[in-house]
Amino acid sequence: MNAVIDLLNSHRSIRKFTDQPIPQDTINTLVQAGQSAATSSFIQACTVVQVNDQAKRDQLVECSGGQAYVGEAPVFLVLCADMQRNKLACEMNDAAINSGFTEQFITATVDVGLFAQNLTIAAESIGLGIVYIGGIRNQIARVSELLDLPELVYPVFGLCLGYPDQNPEVKPRLPVDVVLKQDSYNDSNDQATIAEYDKSVSEYYRTRTGGNKEMTWSEQMSGMLVKEARPHMLKFLQEKGFLLK
Repeated sequence: MNAVIDLLNSHRSIRKFTDQPIPQDTINTLVQAGQSAATSSFIQACTVVQVNDQAKRDQLVECSGGQAYVGEAPVFLVLCADMQRNKLACEMNDAAINSGFTEQFITATVDVGLFAQNLTIAAESIGLGIVYIGGIRNQIARVSELLDLPELVYPVFGLCLGYPDQNPEVKPRLPVDVVLKQDSYNDSNDQATIAEYDKSVSEYYRTRTGGNKEMTWSEQMSGMLVKEARPHMLKFLQEKGFLLK
């Protein structure tokens, strides 16, 4: 349809990178692109920690469950939801922030997601590859301590950046008919549509793994969502000053 939409539709997660470095000026430009994303009520609640120290990178590999590319990628960023800066803004105007609201947690976290997607699209537009690392939340308290994150700041996810050294296929997404509803939530045809979609996902995995994996999307979801999902997160977030009311 156009070059931007073609770029968006060609997204792949890249987990193997060349040794080619990324100039710091390029990283700065990508972060500026992230800043240009929409931000709720202008709160601008995203802070990015670029982790250069290899010892810290190695610890982040452990925190993320052994994902080696966290340590190997030319650039690793940790994107944080940050209301501490907004607290400072209040103090600069002799006001006390009324923090802890669930709405503040939502808006700050959404800000990070929008920021990250802008950054990602900008990166891919200049030939870089990326992969998001939600695994840093496996040991989120350790990550927070490692990066000296204060109250009202929490790491949402990591992001590996580099020039791709692999060319994986694009993973098929759910059909638009399942995702786009008209006027109300009508899922009467979703089961049949998802069953058909499962076939394409199974073929994708079979092709990608040389026949070693033939899992459907619904099988993947049913295997994942019957398990606990990082139950330590609520306590950690509350200790950071989020989700208190």
